[in-house]
Order: sequence, then structure tokens, then C-alpha cells
Amino acid sequence: DNSYTLSFLLVFFVLTLFRPAFSIYINTLSATESLTISSNRTLVSPGCSFELGFFRTNSSSRWYLGIWYKKLSDRTYVWVANRDNPLSSSIGTLKISNMNLVLIDHSNKSVWSTNLTRGNERLPVVAELLANGNFVMRDSNNNDASAFLWQSFDYPTDTLLPEMKLGYDLRTGRNRFLTSWRSSDDPSTGDFSYKLELRKIPEFYLLQGDFPEHRSGPWNGIQFSGIPEDQKLSYMVYNFTENSEEVAYTFLMTDNSFYSRLIISSEGYFRRLTWAPSSVIWNVFWSSPNHQCDMYRMCGPYSYCDVNTPPVCNCIQGFRPKNRQQWDLRIPTSGCKRRTPLSCNGDGFTSMKNMKLPDTRMVIVDRSIGVKECEKRCLSDCNCTAFAIADIRNGGTGCVIWTGQLEDIRTCFADGQDLYVRLAATDLV
Repeated sequence: DNSYTLSFLLVFFVLTLFRPAFSIYINTLSATESLTISSNRTLVSPGCSFELGFFRTNSSSRWYLGIWYKKLSDRTYVWVANRDNPLSSSIGTLKISNMNLVLIDHSNKSVWSTNLTRGNERLPVVAELLANGNFVMRDSNNNDASAFLWQSFDYPTDTLLPEMKLGYDLRTGRNRFLTSWRSSDDPSTGDFSYKLELRKIPEFYLLQGDFPEHRSGPWNGIQFSGIPEDQKLSYMVYNFTENSEEVAYTFLMTDNSFYSRLIISSEGYFRRLTWAPSSVIWNVFWSSPNHQCDMYRMCGPYSYCDVNTPPVCNCIQGFRPKNRQQWDLRIPTSGCKRRTPLSCNGDGFTSMKNMKLPDTRMVIVDRSIGVKECEKRCLSDCNCTAFAIADIRNGGTGCVIWTGQLEDIRTCFADGQDLYVRLAATDLV
């Protein structure tokens, strides 16, 4: 029947014409399937924000398995599996083998794997790209997040996405940190990292190799004073969790039409980038370090950095330059020294407003006491050099006491905290 054939062809033509509206994206890889470079097949997350597949960078013939934003014309990678083991030719296969995800090259050799040692479970496993960009492996009949066998969110590259965690999972001992690309066109492990140091009061450090370049300042209940997040944004929420299971920072987007990510760039900048629906390129929301006062220990002990004073390094009240000649030549690394030694009795405090608190390597923390008890505790300890409140919410709770040199302090304007520095009575005037 010709009319039937014609109507069928017409429907087929319309379906083909408007195919994108009908195309069904797949976000899972079963134990019997594989992704290959030659098939050009990818996994696409529900909601179509993220895509997982093989890619080459502009100048390279090497191939990588990675995840990028699907909807952006400007290809932006957020995770790379085999960053230090690229595929040397355009033959590569991602598949599930022995309850693991494995990436194999032209000679059938594994260049990357999830590397799990499993018990005798024989349930089929499935790999899945979730709506938030997390690539997970799970038992095919259990999609509960707590039961993931493996997840890419535990192995960040240079990017922190919303819902990812930066910091320690205390149950597994894993510290999730960011590491830069070698260059903008080479995803292999670069020189810079951004990671949490687990101390009495945790802080993030930007490192070049093992050398600190920048410090976040401690979490004050609302933010890190050294990370210029804006609390007034309606579409972003930040959170820092510190309990027996984890010590980690995360952020969430409350409006999914905006994209935001934190990255450590190949040049050593820690940045927040945002993409609004009307954007053509990523907007640099903030970048750190962005001033010499952001550089770690810019000014030496017992001094503070202030972007509004020439020169930027200043001695704390009651202190004077340790080496006047160097200080006058604007070589401030030797820092400052006390005018009057502490007597341990009769000392007092000068209050420094809106500061990024000093480096917390040598601190005592007591979360159970308030500001008055904190001051008493500091005065009763002859080694105490300064104190501050641990959590500035609800009038302030908790006590941080410094017992060594005060280093890496800067003025922070709106986002800082009050720091109380111990001085001999004669220097309080």
C-alpha cells in the first residue's frame, strides 16, 4: 500500500529531521559492553551536563579517557582517568573486567584501572555517569550512593565540581586533593596541588611541589578567610564538615542553570570559574593568589601584610623590624621582634581587626570555651603568643591559642577575624 509507505517515510523523515529531540543518551556501561575510541561512543549524564569519552588535546596524538561539559562549545575537561598513562595510538577500549573498570591499549595492556580487590561477590557490576559528573561503579541492582564500589569523585584531577569533596575521608584515610595539569594542553600531573592539612584546626594549602605558596586560613564557621568566596550569592552554598567520618569542603549549586567549578591551574592559581546561561566563556569569579599579600609568609614572623600600605609589610604593634637594614630595602622575610620581652605576668593583648589568622601549625584548640576563658587560658600559659575565636557564628565560640611565632598574617577587610596578640604591659599604650 503506497499511502502507508509514504506516511511511514514521512514519519521517519520527521523523526530523522528532529533527531536530537528524540536521541536517547546512554549513561551506563554494562559488564558486556565497551567504549572504544573508534566507535566514537560516549556516556552522557542524565540532564546532559556531562559527557564521558575519549579525547585528544589540541597538539597531541595521545588519547585520554575523560569527562567534560557536554553543553559548552568551549571544551572543558573536569576529570581525566589516565592522565599519566595516555594511549599512544587511537586504539583504546574501556570495559568492565573482573569487577573492575579497565582501560586497555592497542597491545591489550591495561593503562588504567579502578584496581579494586574484591571478595567473592559475583553480582554483575555496572559503570554509570551520574547527573553531577561523578563516574561510579556499582552492583547493578544497588544504586545507593553509600554502596558505590568506586567513584571518580574520590580521585580528582584539577577540578572540584559541586557535590565533590575536597579533604579527608577518615574512614578510608583518603585525602582528596586537586593537582594541576602539566600545561593547558597536557593533562599529566603538574607541579601545583591544593590540599587539606589535617591539624588541630584544618587548613588548605596551595603547594608547588612540597613548598607552600598560599594558605586558606582556618575555617571560621562561615568560610576560610584566605578564600574570597562571596557569601551573598543566591545560587551557591559552601560547606565544611569536620566530624569523626570526614574533614572536607564542598559546595552546591542551588540553581542548575549556572555552572561553577574550582580548579588549580597549570600556572599555579586556585580559581573559581562560573558559567551563566548567557556566558560565552568561563568567568573568573576569583583567583588566588592575586596579590603579594596572598603569598605564603610574605612578611616574616610577627608582621602582617596589608595591600593598602606602602610597603605592604608592617610590624604588629609592640614589635619592630628584626633587621632594619633589610626591612628598609623591602626585604621583609626576617620579620619583626618584640620591643619588650613578655614577663608572663601582667601581659595584655592588642586587638587586630579583620585579619587572616596566622599559620596554625603551632596551635592549641579548645572548642568548649568562649572568648573570656580563651583570654584567661592564654595568659596562664607563658608560651601563648596570641588567641582567636574558632567559630565566629552566634557571637563566637571555641578558642585557638598560638604558642609559637605568628606567621603569614594579612589584613582581610570584610572577611577577616579578630586576632588578639600578647604584649608586655609597656607596649599596650
